[in-house]
Amino acid sequence: MAGGHRTMAVTSGRHVLVVAGSDSSGGAGIARDVETIAAFGLRACLAVTAVTVQTHGTVERVEQMPADLIAAQMRAAFASNAIVAVKIGMLGSVDAVTAVASVLASRLPLPVVLDPVLASTSGRALLPMAAVDILKCRLMPLCTLVTPNLPELALLSAKPLAADEAGIISQSGPLFESGVPALLVKGGHAGGDRSVDLLLRASAKPSRFEAPRLDVSMRGTGCMLASAIAAGLGLGDDLPTAVGRAKDHVFERLERDGQRTGRPASQVALL
Repeated sequence: MAGGHRTMAVTSGRHVLVVAGSDSSGGAGIARDVETIAAFGLRACLAVTAVTVQTHGTVERVEQMPADLIAAQMRAAFASNAIVAVKIGMLGSVDAVTAVASVLASRLPLPVVLDPVLASTSGRALLPMAAVDILKCRLMPLCTLVTPNLPELALLSAKPLAADEAGIISQSGPLFESGVPALLVKGGHAGGDRSVDLLLRASAKPSRFEAPRLDVSMRGTGCMLASAIAAGLGLGDDLPTAVGRAKDHVFERLERDGQRTGRPASQVALL
């Protein structure tokens, strides 16, 4: 979508189901998801997985939703709306991962984008290792795309942080063997003057999506990227097209909002 930052009129009855946590500051999580989906002209419906109390600088409290409540929200959303895609963010527990996978398994085929929220940038674990294992074997194979950053890919593969593209491809191999169809490995944590996201699929050559690395910071860009990809898939884009449009959307938001705020944002967002 050229000029992806421009808000489109939301007139469609088509919905993207967002399965994620809330952020009281509005910087990440469901707040970011809803505004991004609206920018692509679609509506959002919700299954809240956690309620957090946080400012732009600190996380003060996290309350997980019961797994049966998460599943009930998802079933109600499917019963109420024409859902064309699903975006999944923070889950937080073994039971939540299992519940989401169980509901999705009965609704496929449907585009599903998972932003695997495994740990905060300060190092706080947001999923126990048992839940990470369930995520890999039960939920990720149901997804169209999984969007880890480099630290998340390292956690998923139980390896040190990948230092280059060869390392990224090596770490992705076991995930493909477990049934994951596609990965978008985000390069925001890498060095260099360009940010490179690598789209990997088992049956295709790697695709690179590059943008200049901006000297700005914004919370919730992972949420924004995954939601934008889900919206594009819901609109009928193929995967590379959806990723490219989403990357453009996030870059334009960073460029515009970073100039407007003139200050760096906190990096502690959970969602």
